Amino acid sequence: MLPVALLFIAVLFCISATCELQPDVRDWQSERARMVEEQLKRRDIRDERVLSAMLSVPRHLFIPESARGGAYGDFPVPIGYGQTISQPYIVAFMTESLKVAPEHRVLEIGTGSGYQAAVLSVLAKEVFTIEIVEPLAKRARATLPDLGYRNVEVRTGNGYLGWPEHAPYDRIIVTAAPPEVPPALVQQLKVGGLMAIPVGVSDQELRIMRRTATGMETIATLPVRFVPMVGKS
Repeated sequence: MLPVALLFIAVLFCISATCELQPDVRDWQSERARMVEEQLKRRDIRDERVLSAMLSVPRHLFIPESARGGAYGDFPVPIGYGQTISQPYIVAFMTESLKVAPEHRVLEIGTGSGYQAAVLSVLAKEVFTIEIVEPLAKRARATLPDLGYRNVEVRTGNGYLGWPEHAPYDRIIVTAAPPEVPPALVQQLKVGGLMAIPVGVSDQELRIMRRTATGMETIATLPVRFVPMVGKS
């Protein structure tokens, strides 16, 4: 048994160090459920597979601890290196718009934290995701398999060029805004395939597009604000 003096010192140390061994007592599951109910269902997200994926993926674990308190808020959250994790509604809207099926192979441009890739991995057969910021790609490459998302392959590279080795893709999602739709991404999308991409510089719009035999047709648009896409076209 510890002497009283030593026990007192140990208690003081625990308080000053914030007791790092204490379990995380925050009810993240309830926060996630509230996010789905209030931010997604009460708006226009109806796809049950998308809602289930958003409910199951632990968004807070894709966010640095310093910003984790806002993980389930109705806003984008910084993840470092000038990048953000998109607002939950935007993630859900883009995912639902793509109508991802279990047999689909999806290309994502802009891995960021890896959260969008995790949501897609629940819905698709394979996800290939590219991130130009090496530290973010490295972090996502570790986080995704650690959390059990093993059908995702992460690559560090220039998203303007896509990932031709695995083309064509059934779906493409872009999470940073180029001035125009990159031609390489159009070429790597199957005819009949869908793409979700924010486009523009000062004024941006999210375009949901389908590739046809003669080019790309726009199905829907939504005003958005994404970080700019970096790299060379």
